[in-house]
Amino acid sequence: MYRNLIILLLILSACSTPEQKSEPAPVLSGLDGKQYFEPERSAAAQATLDSNLNVAKKNFEADPSEENYIWLGRREAYLSHYKEAIEIFTQGLEKYPNSYKLFRHRGHRFITVRDFPKAIADFQMAASLMPRQPFEIEPDGQPNKLDKPLSNTQFNVWYHLGLAHYLKGDFESAEKSYVQCLDASDNDDLITATADWLYMTYRRMNKPEEAAKVLELIREDMNIIENDSYYLRLQMYKGMLPPDDLLKVSGSNADVDLALATQGYGVGNWYLCEGDTTRAVEIFKQVTSGKQFAAFGFIAAEADLNRLLK
Repeated sequence: MYRNLIILLLILSACSTPEQKSEPAPVLSGLDGKQYFEPERSAAAQATLDSNLNVAKKNFEADPSEENYIWLGRREAYLSHYKEAIEIFTQGLEKYPNSYKLFRHRGHRFITVRDFPKAIADFQMAASLMPRQPFEIEPDGQPNKLDKPLSNTQFNVWYHLGLAHYLKGDFESAEKSYVQCLDASDNDDLITATADWLYMTYRRMNKPEEAAKVLELIREDMNIIENDSYYLRLQMYKGMLPPDDLLKVSGSNADVDLALATQGYGVGNWYLCEGDTTRAVEIFKQVTSGKQFAAFGFIAAEADLNRLLK
């Protein structure tokens, strides 16, 4: 009898419907309502991100300091856990309400999830709280090829504030932020990044003389470590490269999708400012068909399509 019961249970177990895996939840929705999910990664990349997050969690559990709130939120965001990151930064601000660094990082992730008004509010708070000098080097969560942080907190606040205004279509406010950002751009990489967005801002404001003046900041002997795509865009604006050359991203590039999003948006914006809206829309659609949905070029292309196609 016992033996027959065991056999019956085994048969029922074999015939039972396998447990259904739950569908992954989207990490954010685009301006057009499209849902985006955590990207697939190599086992090695996933292991590194998970390990870094575990370290951040242990550090936070041992000491919930301002810095450890920041790193815990940053590590979650690198895993595309943007809502969790925003919640961590929010909790940190409850404990450290005058933390311009927490406002800076939460503002960044509000840009990622396409909440531009909240991003602007956070960066304006950060700007009002942070000291203007001395510049504070901001540690990299994803180090560059030299393993040398290049940006400072003051730069990042003004840069991202300008970006949030730009994405919202408020180019006059973007201009003011980028002019401030130039004062905090103390190396060639930062000058290049700021000049690129300021140039595009002036073009969108139909200020060709001011845009041309910005290009005078760009030299052939600049030492670019991180912002190669911005440097290429600026060379294109100066007439040194044909626009469509920037759409041919080399397979040797460390991140082809990211380079295409960054370079592609600049090309699309250039065509738009030259009056070729049809070509601009084609390129913006090409950019937003890529995988780098958190890239600034991707979000900018999405924002412009949202306005152009209404």
